[in-house]
Amino acid sequence: MWCEIVSLLRSLGSALMSYFDAKKKRKVAEIYQALNSDPIDVAALRRMAISEGGLLTDEIRCKVWPKLLSVNTDDLPPLPAGKELREDNKVTSKCYWTVRRSLRRFPPGMPDDQREGLQEELIDIILHVLKRNPQLHYYQGYHDIVVTFLLVVGDRLATALVEKLSTHHLRDFMDPTMDNTKHILNYLMPIIDQVNPEVHDFMQSAEVGTIFALSWLITWFGHVLSDFRHVVRLYDFFLACHPLMPIYFAAVIVLHRQQEVLECECDMASVHHLLSQIPQDLPYESLISKAGDLFVQFPPSELAKEAAQQQAERTAASTFKDFELASVQQRPDTVLRQRFRERLRGEERLRGEERTKSILTKPRTNRFVKLAVMGLTVALGAAALAVVKSALEWAPKFELQIFP
Repeated sequence: MWCEIVSLLRSLGSALMSYFDAKKKRKVAEIYQALNSDPIDVAALRRMAISEGGLLTDEIRCKVWPKLLSVNTDDLPPLPAGKELREDNKVTSKCYWTVRRSLRRFPPGMPDDQREGLQEELIDIILHVLKRNPQLHYYQGYHDIVVTFLLVVGDRLATALVEKLSTHHLRDFMDPTMDNTKHILNYLMPIIDQVNPEVHDFMQSAEVGTIFALSWLITWFGHVLSDFRHVVRLYDFFLACHPLMPIYFAAVIVLHRQQEVLECECDMASVHHLLSQIPQDLPYESLISKAGDLFVQFPPSELAKEAAQQQAERTAASTFKDFELASVQQRPDTVLRQRFRERLRGEERLRGEERTKSILTKPRTNRFVKLAVMGLTVALGAAALAVVKSALEWAPKFELQIFP
């Protein structure tokens, strides 16, 4: 009997492996079909980057990431001249020492000489982007994003991608002050409030603020996640979406841990300590899906009405419509909304099938309907969300160790 069970399990495992291999092959074929179409089907590439598994391999990312950022790979800038950059750059020292301390961002077991060579390339890329864009300012954590691109696509392509990213998605983090960064963090609590007011009120009572999510946001989680596979999976998602998607993902992490939060001591130190220690075993695909759903249910344009409007007008999130995309169909917001509608129709079909079964069968809970109902309270909740306007002054008067 035991031998039969083992044999059955092996057969099931083999069948599952075959299924996932076939599914992966289909997705790879769809990605290359989008890349080879004329014109390139950027909307399809966005869907592939958002959907389960993301872009699958670094080889594919080298081809798709430039398309998501509208970077022409046929006209890449020359490699940065390191010696000249370092002699004529005011941030060289700060950048140098920050990068030198970034050992954990390189693959374990990498030979010292190879790692040191990559660190030199990392410094050159950063200095090159800053020299070409003097309006941008280096911030601690920027190198965590740059090194991800360097490890995936190499120095020359990374330079072009990082420059485009720095002048669009990351622009607000690279201002002389943190005002716009703080404003973006202000979206976190309204998102949480729409989904789980109890968690929102608890965090407000604890006066924890949003500083625990600062390193998440400004490094696109690159600094806090130890598994590089999870980092690049998130980058697939963020590159295919609106610049504010990282803050939606931060919100779903908090919501995923809602039980831990509510069981925590209701004081700033305890809640901050809990939330700043991000789990490494998160259900990433599920959270990515939920973040996309929340973006559609509670878009930034609605949440921004309750934030500091004058400051919102200066952020990259508010000017994303000007980003260099070829057509309306290629906008990431459109892709997310289409994906959400398809999922919603799927849920409706499933509910219809459930109604045809026995009346004793409990119908499935439709989380989209719940979110839609919550969405109706947005207009009525303006007074409650107005507290966000005062959150621009949340920053503690003492220094916190944001980057351990």
